[in-house]
Amino acid sequence: MFKDRLSIVEANNLKKWGEFVYSHPQGNIFQTPEMAEVYKRTRNYKPISLAIIDASSDEILSVLSAVVLKEKGMAGYFSSRSIIQGGPLYVKNEKGVAAVSLLMKDYNRIIEKQALYSEIRPVYDISDPLVLNAQGYDFEEHLNFLISINKPKENICKQIHKTMRKNIKKAYKKGVTVEEITDRKLITIYYDFLKEVYHNAKVPLSDISFFESIYDILVPKGMAKFHLAKYNNSYIGGRLSFFYKDRIYADSVGVPVKYRHLYPNALLNYQVMAYGSEKGYCIFDFGGAGKPDKDYGAREFKSQFGGELVNYGRYKKVHSLFKFKIAEKGYGIYRLFQ
Repeated sequence: MFKDRLSIVEANNLKKWGEFVYSHPQGNIFQTPEMAEVYKRTRNYKPISLAIIDASSDEILSVLSAVVLKEKGMAGYFSSRSIIQGGPLYVKNEKGVAAVSLLMKDYNRIIEKQALYSEIRPVYDISDPLVLNAQGYDFEEHLNFLISINKPKENICKQIHKTMRKNIKKAYKKGVTVEEITDRKLITIYYDFLKEVYHNAKVPLSDISFFESIYDILVPKGMAKFHLAKYNNSYIGGRLSFFYKDRIYADSVGVPVKYRHLYPNALLNYQVMAYGSEKGYCIFDFGGAGKPDKDYGAREFKSQFGGELVNYGRYKKVHSLFKFKIAEKGYGIYRLFQ
């Protein structure tokens, strides 16, 4: 039988793993070996990287890169979760479906004692969700905006809604500028902006080692860039963006409340889109717009850049219902899903 030829292994052949992800039509930065190394170097993160190979040909049929996250202290016991962003990836044929089914089954076995739940966060439309449903993953709606930037930057400006264009112009007129971080020491400034924003939103923020590892591993390869907005020789906000194949993935952005009247967030996003246009990127992925049935303040902001609203959703599986119920009551785990 074909299934007898399948072998599950740790994805540690970095060259073959990287080539598989890059050549896959839905390959994305979150499933790369470079991102797994970022996770490995981050405090309170534990990466899990698995692959299915055809033992008869040594061909990779499916890969999965996940990361287990825990908060510090006792809360970590009740907040552990595993995130699979942009995966799993598998060959789109009968062999690939068999492979990813085996992969997810083994992943569930490994993760059930390490995390309360797993959440798959697609960055593409999963055409055959039954593969995930069969392994106990339930679909939940989750929105995102995809901005087409495969055009001259003046046309990008035209597709932006009038109010947002005015805000961008106001930032320019006030003298706000945007610069790329080329000194690792400035990551601390960027991180301080994030701390304020995440504190106000009451959601957990990754340790600074996550962003330092991105700077050390991804930035030199052109797979990530940090930008800071500046006004009167003072920094007033920052954004992290990932770059892979033809896409730019918007990640964390931090703008303190006291600087919002200068519109650095609008300018940061536009500048990254304009840069992507000049360098031949096609899509700016805004990184999520919340659940359609819940208020999400950033959704209106992101919608004004004129992108396509998509609902790729998320797939979730609770591994320990008892602990999950305790976490819901005592530790506000619902905040982790926002």
